[in-house]
Amino acid sequence: MTDRYVVAIDQGTTSTRCIVFDRRGQLVSLAQQEHKQYFPKPGWVEHDAAEIWRNVERLAPLALRRAGITVDQVAAVGIANQRETTVLWDRRTGVPVGRALVWQDTRTDSLVSVLKEASGAAAVQEAAALPLATYFSGPRIRWILDHTPGLRARAARGEILFGTMETWLIWNLTGGLHVTDVTNASRTNLLDIHTLDWSPSALAFFDIPRAMLPTVHPSIAELGTATAAFPGVRIGAALGDQQAALFGQTCFTPGEAKCTYGTGSFLLLNTGTDLVRSEHGLLTTVAYQIGGAPAVYALEGSIAITGSLVQWFRDQLELIASAPEIETLARTVQDNGGCYIVPAFSGLYAPHWRSEARGVIVGLTSYITKGHLARAVLEATAWQTREVVDAMNADSGLTLKTLKVDGGMTADNLLMQGIADVLDVPVVRPLAAETVSLGAAYAAGLAVGYWPDLEDLRHNWHRAGQWLPAMDPGHRAKEYTNWKRAVERTLDWIQPA
Repeated sequence: MTDRYVVAIDQGTTSTRCIVFDRRGQLVSLAQQEHKQYFPKPGWVEHDAAEIWRNVERLAPLALRRAGITVDQVAAVGIANQRETTVLWDRRTGVPVGRALVWQDTRTDSLVSVLKEASGAAAVQEAAALPLATYFSGPRIRWILDHTPGLRARAARGEILFGTMETWLIWNLTGGLHVTDVTNASRTNLLDIHTLDWSPSALAFFDIPRAMLPTVHPSIAELGTATAAFPGVRIGAALGDQQAALFGQTCFTPGEAKCTYGTGSFLLLNTGTDLVRSEHGLLTTVAYQIGGAPAVYALEGSIAITGSLVQWFRDQLELIASAPEIETLARTVQDNGGCYIVPAFSGLYAPHWRSEARGVIVGLTSYITKGHLARAVLEATAWQTREVVDAMNADSGLTLKTLKVDGGMTADNLLMQGIADVLDVPVVRPLAAETVSLGAAYAAGLAVGYWPDLEDLRHNWHRAGQWLPAMDPGHRAKEYTNWKRAVERTLDWIQPA
C-alpha cells in the first residue's frame, strides 16, 4: 500500500512554508521562502499577495520532491495563515488592487478613533465580541475602499473581492473559490460570533458591501479541491495561525492553553463551546469548528513585543551578535539588578490595550550592566505572559494548570524557567516544534478521515521539555508589583494632536 501524507501551507508574516507530515504527525519535509516586507510610511506594513502566491506555487513541488512523494500520495492540504492581513483583488483578473495591508499596520488609527464615537459602535463590538482596533481587518477594508476612487461601487457589484490570506490562497489554489473559515472571519470585526455569519449591521457600520465578502465555512471541512500547486488534492482545513497552534498542541479540552512565542506572543485558552466575553482586556475568538459541530471558542491574549524585543536588543543596541546570546549574557548576573524593561514600542496589547503607551526602561543605576538589561529583556516576556494568564483565569473561572509553549523563543531555557516561575505552573514544550503547521495538517487530515478522531491526535503529542516553578512566593509577588509599577510609567506618553 502506498504511504499517504498530509501537507500544511503555513503562510506567515515573514515567510511561507509547505510542510509534509506523516500519520504520526512527524515532519517529513519542509520548503520555505521569505517574502518582501514593505514599509512605505511610518506605521504602514504591506505585503505583495501575488508574490506570496507565486511562492506557494514554487514551494509545493519542492516540498513533495524533498519528501520523495508524488501529489497523488497527499491525502489533504491544510492552511494556516497570518491573521487580519487584508487583500482586495479583481474577481475577473485575479490581480490584487494593491498590496496587502498586514496585521501590524496601524494606518487605520484615526479612522478607528472616529468609528469608536460613531452611532452603532457598541452594537458592532457586542456582535463581534471584539473591540474596535487597528488590529482587525474590517477597518482596513474600509480604509482601502475610502482611499481608492470608484472601488466601493465596483465592490458592491461583486467585481472586487476581499479575503484574508487563507481566502486568497484558496481562491488561487482552486481557480476561483471564494471562501473563508470561522477563525479568520472572527478576526475582522464583521462576523457575528453567535451566528458565525457576516453581521448586516457591522457591514452597514463599516460601509462594506456584502458582495465582496467570502462565504464562511467551518475550519475543518472539505473547502474545495486544488487545481494548482497540489492538483486534485482536497483542501481539508483553514485556520488562523494561532488557532492552528492551539489545535497542533492538542488543546481540545476547556482550560487547556498554549502560548506561541515569536515576534509577538499569543496565548490562547480553550473555553469549549461557551463563548466567554472578557472583562479583563482579552479577545474572544473562534478556536475552531469541526464540520457541522458547534464552534469551540477561546480567549486570547495578544502580546505585541516579545521576540522582537530580543531583535531590538541585538540590532538597535548591538549588545549581542545573535539572538541566542541573550541567554548567555543574562546568566552572567543573578537578577535584574532592579531594572525593568516594558516594551510598549507601539502601545500595549492585552490586557491593557493602550495605544498611547511607549516603552520604558526603569530602575537604572550605575550598578546596571548589559547582563542586567539582558535579564530584564527576558523577564519582560515572562511578566507580560503573567498579566495575560491572570486575566484569563479571572475571565474564564478556570485556573491554568499547565502552559504548553511553542515558537522560536522556547529554545531559551532561562526564559522558559522564568515563565514557569512567574506563573507558578509547569511549562511544557512538545517534541513537534512546528505546531502551527502541524495544527493545519491535523485539521485537514481529520476532515478527510486520514486521522479518525481527536484522541488519535492526542496520542501523537509528546513532551520534549518541562520547566517547574522554583521561585519563592514572596519574591514573585514583590517582582510582579515592581513590574506593574513599571507598566504604569509607559501610559499616556503620546498625547493626542
